[in-house]
Amino acid sequence: MITIFKGIKLNRFELLLPLEVLLFFAIALAVTLRILNLSSHEFWYDEVLSLLLFSGQKTAYETPGEVPVLLSSYTSLLKLPVETGLGDIVETFKQILRGIAGGEPHPPLFFLSQHLWLRLFGNAVAQVRSLGVLLSCLAIFSAYGLGRDVLGHRGGLIFAALLATNSFYLFHSLNVRMYGPLVLWIVLSGWALVRLIRQNTVEANVTCRQQLLWNCLLIGSVTAGLLTFYFFAYWVIALGVLVLYLDRQRWFQYGIALGIAVSLTMPWAFWGVRQQARNADLDRFAESIGFVEALFKHFRDALEAVGIQLLSGGLSPSISHEVAVLIGFIAVAILLTCCIWLWRQGEYQTLGTALILGVLPLALALSVDVFTGKFTLGWGYGRSIIFVLPGCLLLIAAGLERAMDHWQKPLIAALLATYVCVGVGDFNLRDRHMFHTINQLIQQNTETPTLIVMSSKAWGHVLRLAYYVTPDAPVSLLAEKPEQLAATLDKTLTDTALAYERILWLNPERAVWSEPKTDAEKQQFDQAVQQVLQAQYKLTSTEALSGTMDLDRFTLSLYTQSPAT
Repeated sequence: MITIFKGIKLNRFELLLPLEVLLFFAIALAVTLRILNLSSHEFWYDEVLSLLLFSGQKTAYETPGEVPVLLSSYTSLLKLPVETGLGDIVETFKQILRGIAGGEPHPPLFFLSQHLWLRLFGNAVAQVRSLGVLLSCLAIFSAYGLGRDVLGHRGGLIFAALLATNSFYLFHSLNVRMYGPLVLWIVLSGWALVRLIRQNTVEANVTCRQQLLWNCLLIGSVTAGLLTFYFFAYWVIALGVLVLYLDRQRWFQYGIALGIAVSLTMPWAFWGVRQQARNADLDRFAESIGFVEALFKHFRDALEAVGIQLLSGGLSPSISHEVAVLIGFIAVAILLTCCIWLWRQGEYQTLGTALILGVLPLALALSVDVFTGKFTLGWGYGRSIIFVLPGCLLLIAAGLERAMDHWQKPLIAALLATYVCVGVGDFNLRDRHMFHTINQLIQQNTETPTLIVMSSKAWGHVLRLAYYVTPDAPVSLLAEKPEQLAATLDKTLTDTALAYERILWLNPERAVWSEPKTDAEKQQFDQAVQQVLQAQYKLTSTEALSGTMDLDRFTLSLYTQSPAT
C-alpha cells in the first residue's frame, strides 16, 4: 500500500487501472476478438447443416450414390435457390419450414433469422457468422442491465465482462448454431422480469409506458427463446420460481406475460413439433447401463458441462474426460465459494436470485435426465445446457462484487485473463483449415481430373467439401459407407478406365453414418480400400487433418497414377 496526501490510501493496482476501466477494456477486447475471428476457422459439421437448412434447400439434397458425381453439383445447395418473384421467395420459406419439421430437432427461429441474414449478406463465412456476433453484443449489453438491477452498476459491469470474455460463450458467439442467440433471449428475459419486479416493489413513479415496454420485452424474449431451443423451457420454469421468490403477491401479473409468450409458440407446436416428434431420434441420448453406473454418469456429465461452460470453453474437445471432471470440480468450488461469501455477508436475496437463475435450471435438467434415463447433459460439450451459463456467471459476479476490497480486483482480473487466454488459445492453437488444405492440394494442378474418395456418406462431410473446394475444378466425389467403399471403388476404377489422374482418399475418424463397430473392423475396411488404390495408383502423401470437433478429424491420402499404368 502507498499513502497519498490527505490520508487516503489506495492499492497500487487500483492506481494503475481502476476497476471500471478494466471491465470496459475486457468488454471491448471481447468484442474485438469476435470481429477478428469471424472467418478464422472453417464451418464444422453442424454449421454447414445449418447453412443447408436456412438456404431452404435441405429437401433438394440427395445422398451420393454408387457412381461418382461432380462435387460442384452440391455447391449451389449452400446458396439461395434461383428466385424470380415473390412466389419463389414464399416457396423458399416453405422449404425451410419443411426441412426443419422433417428431421431437425430444433425450433425454427434461428434458421429463419439466419435465412434473412443470408439474403442480405450472402453465404461467406464471415457474413454468416456476423449475425451471431451482433446478437452476442446485444446479450452483453443486456447482461449489464440484468446485473445492474440485481447487483448495482459495478456488479452489472462485472457480469457483462464475465459473459463477454467467457471462452465458452465466445466460441458459441461465432458458431452458426442456435446456442449463441439463445443466450440473448435468456439474459434479456431475465432482465425484463427483474426490471418489472423492481418497478412493482422498489421504484416509484413508474409510467404505464415503461411497464408496457418491459412486458413486451419479456413476452418477446421468452417467445423467441422457446422458438430457438426447446430446453429453454427449463429457464421459463426458473423465471416462474423467481417470481414466487421476489414478488409472489403479483404472480398473476407476471404469469399472464409468460402465458402469452407460451401461447405465441402454439402455431409451431401444433404444426412443426408434432412432425419433429415423429422423426426424433431420442435413443441417441440413452445408454443401457445399470442404475448406479447411470447415476454416476449423470453427475459426471453435469460436472463436465459446468467445467466446460465456466472454465475450459472451446478447448473442451481436446480435453480428456478425467481432466474435464477435475475442471468441473474447480468450477463448482468457485460457485460454492461465491455462495459462502454472499451468505456470510447477509446477501440472501441476491444469493437466492442467482441460485434460481443458475443452479435451478441445471438441477431441473439433471433431474429430468435421471428420471427418463437420458443423458442430454453430456451431449455436445455442454452446449445442450447453455441456458445455465448466464445464471452461473451472475452468481460469480455477485460473489466478486461482494468480495473483500483487497481481493476483488485481483480475482476479477485473474478470471477475465483466464477467459481471454482460453478463448485466444482456442482460436489460435488449433489449425482448423482442413478443407482449405484439400482445396489447396487440388489447386496445385487445377486441370487434373481428380476423384475424391470418402469413407462416409454423411452430408456434413459432403457439404463441407462442396463449400470449400473450388467448383471450377474437375473434381468428382465417390462417397460410400466404410464397409462398401472398397467394392464400389474397385468397380468405379474398372468402369472409368483410369479417367482420374489422381485420387484423394478422405478417411474420417468418424463416418457418422454406418460407423464401424470396432477399431479392428475399421482397420479392415481401410486396408481393403488401400489394396484397391495401390493396384493402379501410388501413394504420394498422407496428412492428418483436424478441426473444431471430433467429427472434423480426417486422414488425407493422395494417390497418383503409377508409372506402370
